[in-house]
Amino acid sequence: MSHATISSPLAHHFDDLEQQHGAANLGMWTFLVTEVMIFGGLFASYAVYRSLFPEAFEAASDKLLWWLATINTVVLLSSSFTMVLAVHGAQVGNRKFLVNGLLATIALGILFLGLKFYEYQVDYLEGLIPIPGWFSGEHFHVPPDDPLFLGHVRLFMVLYFVMTGLHAVHMIIGMGILGWLVFKARRGAYTPEHHPQVELVGLYWHFVDVVWIFLFPLLYLSGGGL
Repeated sequence: MSHATISSPLAHHFDDLEQQHGAANLGMWTFLVTEVMIFGGLFASYAVYRSLFPEAFEAASDKLLWWLATINTVVLLSSSFTMVLAVHGAQVGNRKFLVNGLLATIALGILFLGLKFYEYQVDYLEGLIPIPGWFSGEHFHVPPDDPLFLGHVRLFMVLYFVMTGLHAVHMIIGMGILGWLVFKARRGAYTPEHHPQVELVGLYWHFVDVVWIFLFPLLYLSGGGL
């Protein structure tokens, strides 16, 4: 006979909550390893091309809004703090603390994305979108001995939009899951003895923040204009 009941958090295919929590942790860490492989491939590509075309990459980095990215870094680190507060609220059984922490994390995520999309708009107006017909090389001084310079600049911008865009997608997904946690938390789904979903989503959110900590210096601080 199954150990679970209709109101029990224990799924029917587990013997006890400890086994269920262990399986959930293993699943999340396995998922994060695959995410590391995805972003790791992008970071490796950036490192290789950065070493091959340093001047072009520095010139392209100088055109990015490093000051806006700095503000966004503070915003995202603050969202990690509010996520920690939410997890603490779940651990001590303080539903209000949990819900407010989750809502604050969502609000900071929205602020981050709003600033990021504003930055994308500026990039568009500056002609930095790496698509034929949109990319303008008028902002860059092309070295006479490097006819492929603008192509290398465009390569940086491709990596920039792919890496930051993928990061933004992860944030949007995370915010959706956080909203689902808010819904469940308000219905009393989490107790000090059982709140693995909150901790696992918190782990995912911290991973997203760590990715940005690497993106920020690589993309915005690698130029020579600071």
